[in-house]
This record gives sequence, C-alpha cells and structure tokens, in this order.
Amino acid sequence: MKTLLHICCAPCANQCIEVLRTDGVELTGFWYNPNIHPYTEYRARRDCLREYAQMVELPLLEKNDYALRPFVRAVAEDLDHRCGKCYEMRLFETAKAAKEGGFDSFTSSLFISPYQNFELMRETAERAAMEYGVEFLFRDFRPYFRAGQDRARELNMYMQKYCGCVFSEEERYIKAKKIIR
Repeated sequence: MKTLLHICCAPCANQCIEVLRTDGVELTGFWYNPNIHPYTEYRARRDCLREYAQMVELPLLEKNDYALRPFVRAVAEDLDHRCGKCYEMRLFETAKAAKEGGFDSFTSSLFISPYQNFELMRETAERAAMEYGVEFLFRDFRPYFRAGQDRARELNMYMQKYCGCVFSEEERYIKAKKIIR
C-alpha cells in the first residue's frame, strides 16, 4: 500500500514512519503546515524534517507555503475552535495530494500527539477521504509518543514547545506567566 504521510514535524513523525514501515506500508512524507509561525519556527521544523527524511530514506513531497495570512483568515472568526480549521487545512490538502499523486491512502503524524483533539482529527480525515476518494489509513500512534520524543532527543532533533500555531504560542506564555505568579 502506497501511503502519503502528512508530517507536522520530525519528532512526531519518527515513530509513525517506523510503525508504518514495519506494517509493510510504502511511505512518502508530505510537508504542508500553514499553521506554523513565525517563519523561523516554520523553517526550523521543515529543515529538521528534510534532514531526517534524508537520513531514513523517506521520499518527501513539500507544499512549501509559509501561509500566515491564509491561516489567520481561516481561524480568525473563531479562535476558540481554530484547531478544527487547522486540521481541515492540512488533512484536506493531504488527501488531495494523495489522490493527485496516485497514493492508495493518507494519514498524518498528528495522530501521535496526546495534545491534539484526536476524534476531531479522525472525523476531519474521514471527511477529506470521502471528498477526494482516497482511503484514510487510520492509526492511533499515541502509544508511541514518548518513544518518538526520546528518539528525537537521541538524534538531537529540533524540538518545539508548541503546536506551531501563533495562538498556541500565546497560550503557552499565558500559562507560564500564571505559574510564575
């Protein structure tokens, strides 16, 4: 089975890649993350992924759009529910790329994070699969989260402190400020 794996970052992807390859899945990585800001963060994550993909011989497709304005426009009306729009942007684009690229299925490294809204992501991926007529390869990678983080540290990968969205970065600082007080 040829599968397009949307990748949010190399630390989240390393175990997804290993698990899927162990299952006999033929993988190609896909970088599309218009949610990641500022540009220095976007570049750090993308470049880390490029290095890792080369190291593990993972073909990598990139839709290399640093898209601050389209992302903000998509989420601005309802910041409290921005994650759903973010999942839509990335998973629908992945499904589209999978269909156009002749892949049998698609999935995402987002499914490793215990910090994401798992059911909303799954529902979004299933809608994207229906719209584009390509299979969503469902896997719950969350049990591998810690192993992925440990592996990333072993490899000295760039490891971020927030999901990538400028609004989650803001929340991180607000939480830290409350703890300090």
